[in-house]
Amino acid sequence: MNPNTPRASKVVVIGSITCDLTTFSTRLPKPGETILGNDFSMVLGGKGANQAIAAARANSEVHMIGCVGDDSFRDLVLDSLNAENIDTTSVLSVAGPTGIAHIRVDDSAENDIVMVPLANAKLGVQQVTDALAALGAPGDVALIQLEIPHASAIAAAHLAHASGMTVVLDPAPAPATALDESLWASVDIVTPNETEARLITGINVTDAATAVEAGRWFTDRGVGRAIVTLAGAGTVVVSSGGAEHYPAFKVTAIDTTAAGDAFAGALGSAMAAGNEWEEALNTAMASGALAVTVAGASPSIPTRAAVEEFLAAHK
Repeated sequence: MNPNTPRASKVVVIGSITCDLTTFSTRLPKPGETILGNDFSMVLGGKGANQAIAAARANSEVHMIGCVGDDSFRDLVLDSLNAENIDTTSVLSVAGPTGIAHIRVDDSAENDIVMVPLANAKLGVQQVTDALAALGAPGDVALIQLEIPHASAIAAAHLAHASGMTVVLDPAPAPATALDESLWASVDIVTPNETEARLITGINVTDAATAVEAGRWFTDRGVGRAIVTLAGAGTVVVSSGGAEHYPAFKVTAIDTTAAGDAFAGALGSAMAAGNEWEEALNTAMASGALAVTVAGASPSIPTRAAVEEFLAAHK
């Protein structure tokens, strides 16, 4: 093998798959109000699927573990995953509707989302266990989120950690009740935004200093690195070796919907490929920045070539 050729990397995503129904309007309606929108899209989404696409577009070999329904949205989401060369062998079709996300985006690029798990709620611990066992040597990195049953996400983290994989947890949506404390020792990297960090830790994250406090809450419980993302204010990384604040890339935001997923997927791919930490983080931040410049969730996730071009222009 050419020593300059990046080695093959495997990423396993255990998470949600939805059909995203997105409306675009000048502003969001007030309660009880009807307004006219400007555009609409219906595409593959879900934090799990989005992160799988991000890792695949970064040139990783990606395996998806999740659930879809038996309705008319099933083929749309599965065809979209297969078009990205994502292995869907471990995606189970169950009776009932596929997960749905209703997303609204305004002209300032702000959004709100109602995610209805539906088939995703049927991703059980046994399916996760069986799927990881069937993969044999499952991969280098596991990407996990919380749009699936928490028991399944926690089991996935424990199993992946025990198999030697690097476990990256995106704790979104933030849980209404505390997660099992045993989870944190199986998490190598956790990636909350400021809202998720506040809801999980109880620390009001308003700036880099409070982000460091929240990050230490995670590392005190066994997490290897806590990455607290602060949107336009950048990213704070906390580990046993200290804390550092990284400024954000300056871009014009159009839709922030999948920025966190682009970040997590690119980070997982870079870690799986054996990149040094600073390089992996820089790649993830660039991927997240590029994602906000395009409307839609999965359509906004950049390719590896686009990220490399962006980084070359921002040296």
